[in-house]
Amino acid sequence: MEQLTLIGIGTGSLDHVTLAGIDAMRGVDLVLIPRKGTGKDDLADLRRILLATHAPDTPVVEFDMPVRDETGDYTQRVDDWHDRIAAVWRQAVPPGTRHVGLLVWGDPSLYDSTLRIAARLTPRPACRVIPGITALQALTAAHAIPLNTVNGPVVITTGRQLRDGGWPDTAQRVAVLLDGECSFQTLDPTGVQIWWGAFLGMDNQMLVTGALGEVAGDIMQRRANARADHGWIMDTYLLARATN
Repeated sequence: MEQLTLIGIGTGSLDHVTLAGIDAMRGVDLVLIPRKGTGKDDLADLRRILLATHAPDTPVVEFDMPVRDETGDYTQRVDDWHDRIAAVWRQAVPPGTRHVGLLVWGDPSLYDSTLRIAARLTPRPACRVIPGITALQALTAAHAIPLNTVNGPVVITTGRQLRDGGWPDTAQRVAVLLDGECSFQTLDPTGVQIWWGAFLGMDNQMLVTGALGEVAGDIMQRRANARADHGWIMDTYLLARATN
């Protein structure tokens, strides 16, 4: 493998793919598609549909995504998981293949590890990134709101960091990704507004907004129901704290 192209495909809508992304799908020798196990077929199906629609002549190679160990030190187990994924990529690519593509959910720049995994490949291929619609863009567009206040700072963080550190200092708004624990429930809800969204860009998109103290329970119930129905859920949210 001499070149690896990472193509951001947005958060679930076929319309999220850019013209540059379509050109990239057509220009690679093959596309790797991860299979993430029972109940998560939607994630692979969307990739298959995108390729069938925009690049039907591009060969596809599918691979089973390694399961991350959930015991031990968090940083170490993520590091080990990335090593295993890189090894699976190497094994999946047929000998003699020069240019490989990967379709990345959302955008490779925002809380996605594809670039970090690519850096573990030996020899390391040249890497090209085609940007995609991020979850934050899809969220704020769906709610028809700006991400920031006028001249106001926004912190983009994870649920784990919100639980461990609370509301970030100086932030007027906090955007939270990768939160499987509904970490907003650990905050003092006084004066906090939330804009939440799940399955953004997909036909089953879900949106809730309101005062955190009033809608937190509703979000948690909707999230639990959706996860039970689909076997997976991708969601994100934006928090705003009232200023005096």
